[in-house]
Amino acid sequence: MAVKVIAEQCIGCTACVGTCPFGAIIMEDDKAVITEACTACGACVDVCPVGAIIREVEEKSVAIDKGLYKGVWVYIEQVNGSIRNVSHELLGEGRKLADAMGQELAAVLIGQNVSNLTKEIFASGADKIYVVEGPEFRHYSTDGYTITFTDLINTYRPSVILMGATNDGRDLGPRVACRVGTGLTADCTNLDIDEATGLVAWTRPAFGGNIMATILCPDHRPQMGTIRPKVFKRPDQDFSRTGEVIQVASKVQPGDIRTKLIEVIQGSTVACNLEEAEFIVAGGRGICKPENFKLIEELAAVLGGAVGASRAAVDAGWIPALNQVGQTGKTVGPKVYIACGISGAIQHIAGMSSADIVIAINKDPDAPIFKMADYGIVGDALEVIPALIAEFKKIKASG
Repeated sequence: MAVKVIAEQCIGCTACVGTCPFGAIIMEDDKAVITEACTACGACVDVCPVGAIIREVEEKSVAIDKGLYKGVWVYIEQVNGSIRNVSHELLGEGRKLADAMGQELAAVLIGQNVSNLTKEIFASGADKIYVVEGPEFRHYSTDGYTITFTDLINTYRPSVILMGATNDGRDLGPRVACRVGTGLTADCTNLDIDEATGLVAWTRPAFGGNIMATILCPDHRPQMGTIRPKVFKRPDQDFSRTGEVIQVASKVQPGDIRTKLIEVIQGSTVACNLEEAEFIVAGGRGICKPENFKLIEELAAVLGGAVGASRAAVDAGWIPALNQVGQTGKTVGPKVYIACGISGAIQHIAGMSSADIVIAINKDPDAPIFKMADYGIVGDALEVIPALIAEFKKIKASG
């Protein structure tokens, strides 16, 4: 879709210039000109008083037979023989989509000696599992996994593919989508079926988290998206479930993998493991300065949890973006989330609202965070946190 100005009809009124939210229209020789900054949003089309601005529909590529594509797939991400939680979460959501579409739910499992994980995958809702094994898949590699996943899609033709918005998922998803000629909606926070079209409706934050966009993929298959960890609950497993396991031979050659893993360096659990943490202690602007995040880290360490932060703290340079929770950060769902000196902006709330219990510490009794907190402490976080640390240490010492 493109926007075009019919120069012969343009009267140079400049109404479109002020309407364009991206500054993509300029005036040349008293005529409106569309620049490369245009996103084809159409705001100028509606405001033009003489109809001199129109949308041009680009010619579509050769249509595919969408009827050949069936089923919902979930990419199973495993590390050292252990399935990541996000894969179970997506199996639960994929089960709902597959049932709504009247299709089967399949999982894709790639790795070395991973067949023992199939029972766990079936228990989370899969009907079928495609397994590709080999020593070349011992560790994730962009080349090896992309070649394998692309071959599976071209052979078995799924209609929908769900992947976790993890480091590996964000690397693999776009590459596979490009190779099979489809689109991919990244960092989704919700999934649904569009009633009018029957397509998957992918919802994700847009414009810095200020709006939520719902995206459809009507012309290409498969419909692909990466979904943030913890936005969906892990399903209750039923280990009586069974299904079909399809062993697929690897087509990856040694020369196909252009990188070599030299060493795995384990990062700090307190700093990095937000998506998997059961306890998260997060700091915001109320922590006042970066040195005070040592209190946040100490409380998190006592609880055996992870350190989070609001965007304000990250933007101030007090803590790395790796720790940010929110629409433009990580989406988490711990058992307990302790918000320290965080006011509770809607963008932050969206990233941690799945927590089972929220404890807010803020000296402003009217802070929005208290409206959604299960427990609230009105007070200076820099005074409350040391008291909590001391009490938790006493409890742990007493057994």
